[in-house]
Amino acid sequence: MTSSERLTALDASFLFGEDDAGLLSVGGIDLCSGPAPSYDEFAGLIERRLHLLPRYRQRLATVPLGLAQPRWVDDTHFRLDYHLRHTALPAPGDAEQLQRLTSRIFEQALDRSRPLWELWLVEGIEGGRFALIHKMHHAIVDGIASVDVLNTIFDTDPDAGDGPAKKPWKSEPGPSGVRLLAEGALERAAPPEVVRSLWSAVRAPRETVTRAAGTVAGIGAAARAAFSPAPPTPYNAPVGPHRRFTWRTESLDEVKAIKDALEGSLNDVVLTVVAGALGRHLRRRGHDVDGLELQVFVPVALRSSSEDDGAGNEVSGLKVPLPVGITDPLERFKAISATMDELKDSTQVMALRAGVEASVLAPFAVSEQGSRLGYSQRYINLVVTNVPGPQEKLYLLGRELEAIYPLVPLGGNLGLGVTIVSYASRIFFGFTADAEILPDVVELPGYLHASLTELGEAAGVAVETPPPAGASGLSPDGEPWPGYEEQTVADIRRVVAELDPWALAQVD
Repeated sequence: MTSSERLTALDASFLFGEDDAGLLSVGGIDLCSGPAPSYDEFAGLIERRLHLLPRYRQRLATVPLGLAQPRWVDDTHFRLDYHLRHTALPAPGDAEQLQRLTSRIFEQALDRSRPLWELWLVEGIEGGRFALIHKMHHAIVDGIASVDVLNTIFDTDPDAGDGPAKKPWKSEPGPSGVRLLAEGALERAAPPEVVRSLWSAVRAPRETVTRAAGTVAGIGAAARAAFSPAPPTPYNAPVGPHRRFTWRTESLDEVKAIKDALEGSLNDVVLTVVAGALGRHLRRRGHDVDGLELQVFVPVALRSSSEDDGAGNEVSGLKVPLPVGITDPLERFKAISATMDELKDSTQVMALRAGVEASVLAPFAVSEQGSRLGYSQRYINLVVTNVPGPQEKLYLLGRELEAIYPLVPLGGNLGLGVTIVSYASRIFFGFTADAEILPDVVELPGYLHASLTELGEAAGVAVETPPPAGASGLSPDGEPWPGYEEQTVADIRRVVAELDPWALAQVD
């Protein structure tokens, strides 16, 4: 990697779109069986693997006068101990405490004068376990690349030991301000993305013409979809600085069995159960969902088969209508499956890729303001991202990775985000919410399980994963979901009163 590398327009957009209330860090929790390694043992492992993650030793350098995109340069004062943090939960070290700690960590901004990542070693988790909380700025990685980071730190062999010896590293001096200006001017004249596109066109002219025709058609469809307003919901209001994070674990084998029975895709099933959970939650809040379709941003990979994977972001997304007003699970699945088939066959993905590549031609100041505008838009209700994770069991210094709880950043008026990742025959749903907009986000895991159970019954597949305990199992009309034990009226009043007064009034 050179001593200076320009951020892509997409990577830079995550810097420009960030503000104090909408910090754009990605990551989550990696829950491991114990006992926890010592800090020195953990730090030694990361130090030996760090050469595989060169961006983790680089910081941002701004071009003088803001005439071009920022650049990545080696951090000549890099200190690993600044990025590795160590803490412990007080007894009992339960899931709620871990969720609160994670929320607080993600409420803090990363220092832009240093490499944009942190990795926390958290001890004291119930069951003799420990966790890693990984936090990276979205300018460094997208969801798929974050899984690659996971694969770098963990091993597939529990007896892998400490791994390879540490490789020596010496930072390269960063470029001067004059050089930054010169490099920015050269790349503005011939951006690498444009050069690659022109070279591809020369090598394959017929394919280029076909793709161009599809892209032009797709731009119109993408524009019509992108700028149709999203309906008002309780999820959409200017976000504040505080977060609430919760999760739900389900069986990947059961989800796949439902997919096979209904002859759809895994993503169709995931979106169907998320839509069912959101519909239940909105009804419980008294929101009219009759005919309601939430406008959901679903990220899609933009890397072509000829491109190498690497750091940075190679994704855009599709705007997908989510029919939360359809209560019949089979009808909801069919509607979502048909929509996804239509979008996959459309030319919108090509148009999105063209838009990302063309953005490098815009003046830097225009790109920066465009990014800020994008994060204050009113055209989507939330982001739902599904990232395939490793299916082999992973180990950290011989300790098994038990669960991955993913977290998505919030910004603008998006008060809720849902992230899904699969790992070792399980599928993990992470719910990130603005603490003021959605203090009752803790209900969503129960609603999601109920939605999956309902879809499984309709497909003839038994969902045997135990439901979550507590108020998350209550249905909008106060009746327990299938699999929950009956609760007394006093219990229901106590639990609902803790969620919000409006719900208590409904029970009364």
